Amino acid sequence: MLLGHRLLSPPAGLHASPGHAIAHCFVICRASSDALPAFLRHSPCLCGALLGWSSRQPLGKLLCSLPGIDSHYFPLLLWSTARISITAAGKRAAELGGEVEAVASKLEVSMPAVVEVESGGTARIECNFYIPGNGSYTYINWFYIDRNNWVKLCHITDKEILEENTSYKGRLSVGEDKALSISRVTMQDARTFVCQVGAGSQGTGENRTELHIYKVPEAPEIVANPGGISVHSSDIPQIAQCMSKNGFPVPNITWHKNGQELQQEDKMVKITATRTRESSGLYTVSSTLFAQVTREDRNSLYQCTVHYWLRGQRHTVESRRVNVTIFYPAEHLKLQVVPSSTLVKEGDDVKLVCEADGNPAPVFTFLKRELEDSWQDLTPLTDPNSGVLNLHDVNKSSSGLYRCQTLDLDDMRQLEKDVELVVNYIEGVHVKMEPSSSPREGDSVRLSCNAHSPVALDYQWRDEKGRKVAEGNQLFLSNLTFETSSNFSCKVMAPSVPGLEQSKQVAVTVQGKPRIVDISSPLYVRQDEVVNLTCKAIAFPRPSVHWNVNGTAHEYIENQHIASNLTVRVNHDLLRAGAMCKVSNALGFSEKHIQLLDQKTPESKGVIIVAIIVCILVVAVLGSVIYFLHKKGKIACGRSGKQDITKPEARKDKIVVEVKSDKLSEEAGLLQGASSEKRPAADQSEKYIDLRN
Repeated sequence: MLLGHRLLSPPAGLHASPGHAIAHCFVICRASSDALPAFLRHSPCLCGALLGWSSRQPLGKLLCSLPGIDSHYFPLLLWSTARISITAAGKRAAELGGEVEAVASKLEVSMPAVVEVESGGTARIECNFYIPGNGSYTYINWFYIDRNNWVKLCHITDKEILEENTSYKGRLSVGEDKALSISRVTMQDARTFVCQVGAGSQGTGENRTELHIYKVPEAPEIVANPGGISVHSSDIPQIAQCMSKNGFPVPNITWHKNGQELQQEDKMVKITATRTRESSGLYTVSSTLFAQVTREDRNSLYQCTVHYWLRGQRHTVESRRVNVTIFYPAEHLKLQVVPSSTLVKEGDDVKLVCEADGNPAPVFTFLKRELEDSWQDLTPLTDPNSGVLNLHDVNKSSSGLYRCQTLDLDDMRQLEKDVELVVNYIEGVHVKMEPSSSPREGDSVRLSCNAHSPVALDYQWRDEKGRKVAEGNQLFLSNLTFETSSNFSCKVMAPSVPGLEQSKQVAVTVQGKPRIVDISSPLYVRQDEVVNLTCKAIAFPRPSVHWNVNGTAHEYIENQHIASNLTVRVNHDLLRAGAMCKVSNALGFSEKHIQLLDQKTPESKGVIIVAIIVCILVVAVLGSVIYFLHKKGKIACGRSGKQDITKPEARKDKIVVEVKSDKLSEEAGLLQGASSEKRPAADQSEKYIDLRN
């Protein structure tokens, strides 16, 4: 109790003896491994400061140099926060040795109880010691304990460090603070290490540290049951397996379903686990999940998680999520037509798709209802496992009631579903012409188009060139001619069913006597020349062509047109009389004359052209002379009155132009009308123009 009382009373001032303070420190720290926090148990400087060790001492200065710590208040602060821990340690200290003064005279060694290092890293083990009277150590030995045998690692003196020939050689190093470092640690390094300090007359002291090696395990690998699971399984089926390798210490595995952790549950959930220690010292752990499943588990996701401890904290690594194939019987059946039955038309390829919500899909059977409620088996036309009935090029007879049946082989349960297939069609397209007899040119006709279909129809008329000429089921044609299109088509369409349409063609043949539409007349020819005479006509019924001259005839037929080419040699009679083309049929005939004109020789044509050019030049010269004389005033134009150009005083050097006319009576009338004077007949026989003025 005396020790406890003295420890709970703070030292007078902050200048207690360093030796006494350190002595108190080691006694308390070693005696209160369960009462004091770890940072006090393993740090002599903190213990010394807690007991009032002066901050002016070397270790005190180091402690008080920490950021944010006031050197005057830090020891007192630690003292006040640790009073309860120190009180608890007092009893243990009294049991170990009695008075503080007696203990303070011993050599004390302080080491951390546990050091944790990851495999492959470097372990650093500290060795702190106190020698009474500020003495110095003589040697320091490092050992490790192997099956209660102490194996020396190294011997340290002031002058040298001697490393022993052990399995650690090459991996050891000693720092200035005499801490031992071990590089590239493995699982085999997880053992106890001892620091032994010798101080001559002060004796020896020692302490030990447990080196713990840890290794973060690899991410877990999960494998789902590859065969699938039935909801009717009598035993608890296996869901998945999970494995994680190379961990230390031994990790453990938990299971989750849709994010919720699974726990062992009788007849519902079972979890087994195994662990294997590898030659490396690491552990491989595995776990298997067994659980009952239901239909709803077809979308469930399973996951395993590996848990491991590191420096006092729990960590986890999760696997990927997996889905398990669940087998369950069908509860509902669906049968539909693809494409929609309202759009099916004759000639389409149709699929009847039967779907069940069971897994695996059941066996499908297709039937079609016939007369008297009998059913036709269509299974030979289908793949029983696909649930699809293919109907190619459907027609009106393909319409009807179809049935799909399923049989679940697990519980022999049968389901069935019906669907009505409607194939839209157009049939009986008929075109009628009124009057029904063949029309003649100038007549009128009415064309009517009708068809049958379960849906509404539209009608459209087109000519033989594909041009739309009318809409509706009737077409009226008036004033028919041979040129009127002879072929018309009625196009029947179903607007509600895209692509459903049919066409019917009708020929409108106009009858009449022939009409010659083209003939090669007039035709310029030369004597003894071989020429082609052409005659083209249109008529129905088909006409015949006749020529009134002999030659070689060739006929060509195009629609209602007939063309005849006659090859003949031109003679005097043909040139004079020409040729006659006659086209006739049962309703009449037409004929036309081809005029042949004699084509002059090239020489005569040249003479005529030269004569014409000469005449044009003469007229041009005469016109130029008259224009010149008019400009010189030699020709009087537009003067009133008349002059006698036979006067005796007329000068002989003047020019007189005499103009005679063959049409005396006509010119006389014109002259009389112009002058409004009556002249004797003798005066009208000749006319003179005085050009002197």
